[in-house]
Amino acid sequence: MSLLNIQNVLLKAEKPLFWVGAFTMASLVLWLIYKLLSGFRIWVLGNEQLINPKVGKWAVVTGATDGIGKSYAEELARRGFAIVLISRSQDKLVDVATALEEQFKVETQTIAVDFGRTDIYHKIEAGLAGLEIGVLVNNVGVCYPYPEYYNHIADLDSFITNMMNVNIASVCHMTRLVLPRMIERSKGVILNMSSASGMYPVPLLTLYSATKAFVDFFSRGLQEEYRDRGIIIQSVLPFFVATKMAGIRKPTMDKPTPGRYVAAQLATVGLQSQTNGYFPHAVMGWVSTSLIPSSVATVLAAKLNRLQRTRYLNKMIARAQQADGLKTE
Repeated sequence: MSLLNIQNVLLKAEKPLFWVGAFTMASLVLWLIYKLLSGFRIWVLGNEQLINPKVGKWAVVTGATDGIGKSYAEELARRGFAIVLISRSQDKLVDVATALEEQFKVETQTIAVDFGRTDIYHKIEAGLAGLEIGVLVNNVGVCYPYPEYYNHIADLDSFITNMMNVNIASVCHMTRLVLPRMIERSKGVILNMSSASGMYPVPLLTLYSATKAFVDFFSRGLQEEYRDRGIIIQSVLPFFVATKMAGIRKPTMDKPTPGRYVAAQLATVGLQSQTNGYFPHAVMGWVSTSLIPSSVATVLAAKLNRLQRTRYLNKMIARAQQADGLKTE
């Protein structure tokens, strides 16, 4: 093909290519504007007024005596909800219930059960009978004591059963108990605490990661089922929060206190069916799922957890050696 012919072809293609480029740029600009406006709506304006006793007098919180669960109970009580606290320790439940009644002047009820068991739901059902439940926070959960290879986990059979019961069965059963009455009233909010660890596989926390992925899928599926029935079901996927379970004592910008996290998360209800709940976590979630391939994120998580495992085991060895030294003196 001669140079003249090539020039003619390029001249003919110039105008279509210009419009293709213009359309692409316009689409990108519109997409960016939409994302910025959506982000402003979620993270600046929020939906602060949605969660109030108009959706139902009572809020039910599982795992309510520590960390994020306790902060949910406090924030919902501050908003005027009567609170049902469900956790394992009756003493801790009484302490939290007393504090809520004194500080926020709300009614409380407590139900002491071990979510590691499956024969507890008749007791919970009896405790919830007759209550107008507007909000359910499925917060109870267990994690690994430290990152570990699956076949090296101590008492693996019991570990599997406990984690499946606490992290998965509790969400399914608690939802089963409250959802029918929410549907009858065409209003209600269910917040299911997943984890950023459920956004992609996290080796050495593999079972935990998988259970939290289940919670995320379960929540999003149910939201689509009941979207037109007036029910909000939200999957909540936090990164690290400064709690005892996470082993973080000092809060930072990306590791907020439970209270700060909960206040931010509740403002996203009704705006996102799947949320990281807190703006810095949302940025981290976008980077780790949109900019970094899942396979790369999994490899990086594995390297980090192997380092944490080594540090933990070395610490345990040093403590054992120190204890042996004290015994021989």
